[in-house]
Amino acid sequence: MLNSVGIVILQVIVNYNVTKGAASILEAFKDLTIAICSFLLASYIPKFGYKKSMLAALLLVAAASICMKFGGSFLMAKILFAATGLSFALIKVAAYSTVGLITENSNDHASLMSVLEGIFQVGVLSGYWIFGFFIESTGPSSNWLNTYWVLAGLCLAAFLLLATTKIDESGAKTENFNSLHEFYEMIALARFPLVLVFILGAFFYVLIEQSIQTWLPTFNKSVLQLPSSISVQIVSILAASIAFGRIVGGYFIKKFSWLSVLTISLIGAILLVLLVIPITRGIVPGSVKSWTDAPIAAYLLPLVGIFIGPIYPALNSSVLSILPKNRQSAMTGLIVIFSALGGTTGSMITGYIFGHYAGQTAFYFALIPMMLLLIILFVYNKIRNEFKFKEA
Repeated sequence: MLNSVGIVILQVIVNYNVTKGAASILEAFKDLTIAICSFLLASYIPKFGYKKSMLAALLLVAAASICMKFGGSFLMAKILFAATGLSFALIKVAAYSTVGLITENSNDHASLMSVLEGIFQVGVLSGYWIFGFFIESTGPSSNWLNTYWVLAGLCLAAFLLLATTKIDESGAKTENFNSLHEFYEMIALARFPLVLVFILGAFFYVLIEQSIQTWLPTFNKSVLQLPSSISVQIVSILAASIAFGRIVGGYFIKKFSWLSVLTISLIGAILLVLLVIPITRGIVPGSVKSWTDAPIAAYLLPLVGIFIGPIYPALNSSVLSILPKNRQSAMTGLIVIFSALGGTTGSMITGYIFGHYAGQTAFYFALIPMMLLLIILFVYNKIRNEFKFKEA
């Protein structure tokens, strides 16, 4: 659901005659809701309960999916992503905090976080195929809205699975819980230079990922001249690449320093973009009828996920694993807030460039935050090595 925004942007452009610039607002409905809800609710989630928060979120998304099926429109798409954003904020804070409860050291934390995010990407991958199954290759169609029956059913299945799973949350409880105090503790984390530099790194990473992931279906259709269904389905290569990168990255981070792994990853991503974008020019409209007709760039560009995949979970784990367990939900709240802001910023800038210049120019834009993130990693690592947590 969270990563279907690129697919829905393509569909509202085709079916509801919405411009690229206007359609990019869907990312904001998702990400700004994530940011606002994380800011307001993160400190309450430990008190309410991690499991209860995730269960409530799953029910909300199931309801929003059913409403989208019956009221499909650009307005309903905005409401859908606002509900998805709220639900994601609840689930991510709860899930990330739960990882801290069931791991014993920083290496285990980083490894499990990478695997968790990798499995998340498997879900993203399946989403492209589920949507692609309902999207017809030619002409506008409302059949794609049937996808939301499947998604609502998956939400309810996840609800039942989680409802029957036991989670010991006692390690995250604090005596004499005070909501204002917990909210202050989340804000107070920003007093640490480590947290400020980390937040900047998380912001730029998600800006990179969402600028590519959100606009890749539209890039495939308008630049690479792929049919709509293939434009969506082939993005599954990106999700698979990110999943592969995270799972394999989790292995290498156990063997080598996280900084070395992420540095090599970023350099690989930069080189891939520089090599692939030039070969996306000059494709004749109507020349692609099937997967076998697709240009090689359609298969190579999504492989950037292998290189960017390990960055986010490793970066998040690096800060969460050195904080006390009862501060990890507050830190996760900050992660979600600034990740959401990064996603919205990346999508809207890319959408603007896409609408006013060539699609290739829009994707070259990703090189700027990649290089900035590479610099930030080294600054962050230096501060992290000297960091010691002290209560205010």
